[in-house]
Amino acid sequence: MHHSLEHIRAEIRVVAISQEERAFFVALGARIAQLRKSANITQVQLAEELGVSQQTVNAYEMGHRRMAISALPRLARLLGVSIEELFGEPARSGKRGPTPQLQQKIERLSRLPKSQQKMLLQMLDGMLSQAGR
Repeated sequence: MHHSLEHIRAEIRVVAISQEERAFFVALGARIAQLRKSANITQVQLAEELGVSQQTVNAYEMGHRRMAISALPRLARLLGVSIEELFGEPARSGKRGPTPQLQQKIERLSRLPKSQQKMLLQMLDGMLSQAGR
C-alpha cells in the first residue's frame, strides 16, 4: 500500500499531538491532586462537588481520563486557583485569572454542548500549534 509523504506526515502529527495531549492531561491530573491535597479536600469530597465518582476523580488525577472542559471553571473555584494556575501557567502579577473578556468566553464555551466544545478546542489547538512554530 502506497502512502503519500503528506499522508505520513499527517499521521505523525496526529501521534505527536496525542502524546503531547496525554502529557498535558497527566500533568493537569498531578496539579489537581497537589492542589486538592493543599486545600485539604479528599477525592470523595471533590467528587461530590463535581457530581462524579471518587474513581473518576482518581482517573483525572492519574491522567487516565480527560476532564470535561465545562468542569474546569468550577474545579478551579473549588481549589481556589485561577484556570491559568490549574493549567500550570504562572499567575499574572497584579491580578488573578484571565482577563474579564477571556473569562466570559471561557464561561460561554463551558455552556456549549460537548461536541461543539471539542470542535472549538481542536480548532484552537490547531491555531496555537501553528502560531508556536
